[in-house]
Amino acid sequence: MTNVSSQTSVMQQRSASRQSRRWCRRWTTVLAAVAVVLLSATGCGHAGAERRRVYTAPLDDTGRSAVYWTVDYGSRTVKFEAHFATGGSPFDWFAVGFSDRGNHSGADFCVMWVDWKGATGMLDTWTDNSGRISVDERQDCEDFDVARFHGGGIALTFTRKFDTCDDDRDYLIQDGTTHIVWMVGGGPLFSVEGLLVSQARAKGMQRVQLLKPETPPVRLPDKVSKIDVLVSKVNVPADETTYWCHVMKMPLDLSFKHHIVRFESVIEESSRGVVHHMEVFHCESSADSRIPLYNGPCFSDKRPYKTQVCKKVMAAWAMGAAPFVYPEEAGLPIGGPDFNNYIMLEVHYNNPGLRKGMVDSSGIRLYITPDVRKYDAGVIELGLEYTDKMAIPPKQEDFTLSGYCIAECTAVSIPSAGIEIFGSQLHTHLTGTKIYTKHVRDGQELPELNRDNHYSTHFQEIRLLNKPVRVLPGDALITTCHYNTENRQNITLGGFSITDEMCVNYVYYYPKIELEVCKSSISDQNLKSYFKFLNEWERQRTSPEQAVSVNYNEPEWTPMRSRVLHQVYEESTLSMQCNRSTGERFPGDWENRPSTKVLYTLPPPARSCSRVLPSS
Repeated sequence: MTNVSSQTSVMQQRSASRQSRRWCRRWTTVLAAVAVVLLSATGCGHAGAERRRVYTAPLDDTGRSAVYWTVDYGSRTVKFEAHFATGGSPFDWFAVGFSDRGNHSGADFCVMWVDWKGATGMLDTWTDNSGRISVDERQDCEDFDVARFHGGGIALTFTRKFDTCDDDRDYLIQDGTTHIVWMVGGGPLFSVEGLLVSQARAKGMQRVQLLKPETPPVRLPDKVSKIDVLVSKVNVPADETTYWCHVMKMPLDLSFKHHIVRFESVIEESSRGVVHHMEVFHCESSADSRIPLYNGPCFSDKRPYKTQVCKKVMAAWAMGAAPFVYPEEAGLPIGGPDFNNYIMLEVHYNNPGLRKGMVDSSGIRLYITPDVRKYDAGVIELGLEYTDKMAIPPKQEDFTLSGYCIAECTAVSIPSAGIEIFGSQLHTHLTGTKIYTKHVRDGQELPELNRDNHYSTHFQEIRLLNKPVRVLPGDALITTCHYNTENRQNITLGGFSITDEMCVNYVYYYPKIELEVCKSSISDQNLKSYFKFLNEWERQRTSPEQAVSVNYNEPEWTPMRSRVLHQVYEESTLSMQCNRSTGERFPGDWENRPSTKVLYTLPPPARSCSRVLPSS
């Protein structure tokens, strides 16, 4: 075990009554992966700490700097411990914080700094759009502490409330993705006020899901096989972003039905900072179809075309994610006489430092049992149909599209007892910034199914819901996606390509039913009328006889035309995909269906905020 070096000045200045707790804090930072457990076991922690899980994620692509955190839902706080392997001077300053999209400007930071006299200070700060650091009038970085290791490493701990009620300066910690930003700079300093982000010696960003659902442990079956789906000795390119695909055949007899009951990451220690997220896809083809084995870049021209059928998600992991465990009464069915045994692992390598020479064999471990549980779990696709009928104009800061699963579809496809949704994977491509799914029953909005206000396509995982949601026949589900196309010169069409767009919520539920796709798009009739209007009234070269993609690319997309298109989407009737797993629609006329209207909205979540009066 590494020893902690001599106390910093600020610790020496603290009162003798805090000596025991301070030593306990500094010592336990050495083993941060079990920090909370050690705090509890040595009497340094608060009651209940031993039951809280410690989560972790690397902060840089070397994995030597990392963040650890625990969540206390009772006090609605998150305790952070950030480790930096700096080897720098004793006057370095460190900042850890949060921002909406991972930018260091317009961010909220907790800063530790050492002044020119050697005294340590800890402050709640914020940065403006130019990257200038200012001290917040309200100090909401609580329980600050710091320790140094031999070799120059440092551990910085602090606590933040989910909601500090400082709406002007502080980041609101919510469910979904959080962009953690960090900086390291040199000193000595006489003040942090006026420091610039550009003066940092090193800085970075990491996406994590901070608020994890508190779920009781689920016992694994007695008979369970652990199948490691791994890439094999990949020479990771010295590029910032690489998507690597590996197609393999399942090394297990799946001639009869099994259940997946759990999955988790298997990450090589040397790759901790670069393996960003991973997904396992099933190759949807006939049982006797042979899929070419492949190991290479996902978007390479050399990737066999037949591997394109490998697109049904079985498992997904992202940095900081805990193992995904199915409810005790359900499992994801795989196998059987009609099951194709080929699967594909996709690994996203994030290598902003352009490191060379890395060799990786990471992946996902599946837990599979032949002792099937009471219920088969299933997956339903909600949101927008994969079609070019739904398009996003260029130069849009925030453009929204909504996909509907209407009451008529759930009425004919969901049994009277309903289904229990326990997991969700939100999905867009490169321009998506926010996604949420609303749950509506008889015009009344119920608690949302899932929401991510800081969504990134580069951070995708299947997430357990905080509470399972029961959906009944006649309920409606509305999935809304927000997009930013400010950097795009041309229209963005809906479709499968990474440069096209999607808006999907893959929901995991039980018991499995026939419904697999409940998505919508603008009706053909309304879209043709819109293109006719553009031609006759706006003198644009659109025509109902032209292909949809051609019509969308003809107009000059002015701000006014973009607003009108959005209004058309909002008011149009729908073309519904209410489909079985066979691809067939449920009986009925699914064209020109009215969209769901929310008559009674849910009030916003209550906040425990009282106005803080300035001191006289």
